[in-house]
Amino acid sequence: MASRPGPLTHWPWERLGSFKYVVLAPWVLRSVHMIATKEWKDIDLSNLAIFVSIVWRIVHNQIWISLSRFQNARSKHRIVDRSLEFEQVDRESNWDDQIIFNAIILYTINALHPNASYLPIWRADGVVLMSLLHMGPVEFLYYWFHRALHHHFLYSRYHSHHHASIVTEPITSVIHPFAEHVGYSFLFSIPMFGTVLTGTGSILGITLYITYIDFMNNMGHCNFELVPQWMFKVFPPLKYLMYTPSFHSLHHTQFRTNYSLFMPFYDYIYSTMDKSTDDLYEKSVEGKEETPDLVHLTHPTTLQSIYHLRLGFASVASKPYSNKWYMILMWPVAWLSMVLSWIYGSTFTVERITLKKLKMQTWAIPRYNFQYGLTWEREAINDFIEKAIVEADGRGVKVLSLGLLNQAKELNGSGELYIQKYPKLRVRIVDGSSLATAVVLNSIPPGTNQVLLCGSLSKVSCATAIALCQKGIQVIMPRKHEYHMLKPQMPDSTDNFLTFSSKQTPQVWIVDGLADSEYRRAPKGTLFIPSSQFPPKKVRKDCTYYTTPAMKIPETLGNVHSCENWLPRRVMSAWRVAGIVHALEGWNMHECGGNMMDIEKVWSATIRHGFLPITQA
Repeated sequence: MASRPGPLTHWPWERLGSFKYVVLAPWVLRSVHMIATKEWKDIDLSNLAIFVSIVWRIVHNQIWISLSRFQNARSKHRIVDRSLEFEQVDRESNWDDQIIFNAIILYTINALHPNASYLPIWRADGVVLMSLLHMGPVEFLYYWFHRALHHHFLYSRYHSHHHASIVTEPITSVIHPFAEHVGYSFLFSIPMFGTVLTGTGSILGITLYITYIDFMNNMGHCNFELVPQWMFKVFPPLKYLMYTPSFHSLHHTQFRTNYSLFMPFYDYIYSTMDKSTDDLYEKSVEGKEETPDLVHLTHPTTLQSIYHLRLGFASVASKPYSNKWYMILMWPVAWLSMVLSWIYGSTFTVERITLKKLKMQTWAIPRYNFQYGLTWEREAINDFIEKAIVEADGRGVKVLSLGLLNQAKELNGSGELYIQKYPKLRVRIVDGSSLATAVVLNSIPPGTNQVLLCGSLSKVSCATAIALCQKGIQVIMPRKHEYHMLKPQMPDSTDNFLTFSSKQTPQVWIVDGLADSEYRRAPKGTLFIPSSQFPPKKVRKDCTYYTTPAMKIPETLGNVHSCENWLPRRVMSAWRVAGIVHALEGWNMHECGGNMMDIEKVWSATIRHGFLPITQA
């Protein structure tokens, strides 16, 4: 919001929240009624095209959002190298409001003006007229309107809301108070209404003009340079007719320069062109190669989780993952993406974060949870992981941490497979088991003298049981075969504290992949502490469920604006944090396979670097 919000700051339908699209219902129902009651030859296609344009604009904008986030995570052509935080994502979550507003205007004009209905599919003279009206009145009026918005009175009440985003995303282009959008809509309607008044309007012409506005707006705010130099060499005057992302980026960092809409012509005329425009463009086009110090290797979980990735829906990714009813509508797209990634997929960069001088990236394997359980997929998945490790090693990455099922024992022996195959690896492979164990141990309430260990017997579960027995805490195992598997691993001095019993039910349970029936046999008030990266299913309301081993991240860890799977904001899994601490400390050993770091050493180092424990979900 602006520093001193003025009148008409809020959108009229703001209180409707996610149901704001109901304001379009009367217009859409009118179109449906027309289809139902008229013959095809009598249907107004220009009216139907408005709804199609709404869907197209949403898809078009989402493509730019995903492209921008992907490029800003990996591209060497990034322009502004600063952090983007949750506050900006929340502020820009209403980017589709302007699509609703513009649709209402189009529907209204279509209903009230006779020349705006039953438009032809295409008229070349109308497109020429729109081009001339845009290059003339629209660009000129926008320049002075934009300069006026930077006057203290209007800036503090309206335009400062837009400029709160220093690191821009494509949708930053449309993040303005309602009053500003009224002005912009008036300006951009000049070419369209001009063709309507002259009888030269067409469905494709108007759609192309709206697409042009969206394309240029998104490109100017994408924060990576994509306009090639050869275009300006082939046609030098183009620099006055088309701006670049670096051109508009300077407006968001310098504020008082580069006011033009899409054509820098008026900035040259009125001497408001930033002097560093050409230098920044050349520097951004050339780019700068960047090698991360740390790579975290993860993968999507459920099919719907692709929308939760940072590259997916920004507002969804900024909240902990959960199954949303409206995601069911996207099920065909999710399935298609899964099939395509299965056939053509390769490891891709998800995000880029920083801590002090440490540069980190998250890479994702294009495989889902269910695929990790398929025996015949293991070789392909291991190939993906192996290629990622070899690439990281070749690029000089110091640490690679294995997230989620990429470290599954049955898949690659918690990463030991790669150490055996590449004994001279310079990159350190970390499975994070020591820190995850430390988090579980520190989640157990003080004074506890008995815990129940049940579920899958993972590396973390085993290490937790051994550590608890060494502290003199009795560990009860209800499954006999797992008890006999763990018993030989216990030090002689502590094996008396590990017992088998199917009847004893203490109040503290350490769980990993339990069935619903097993949760139901727990006594009322039981504490369920997961030792897995995946959260337990909450089948009991009279018990307490802790979150998966995770920690709050320090404020100095920047560019974090999406949630890691189901974890809250600014919380990371212990397995991921372990890789960060490993890199910060410069430890030179692998932590994978049968290797584990000293639990107390890892815990104290983690706390020293500003990470804090989190327990309850």
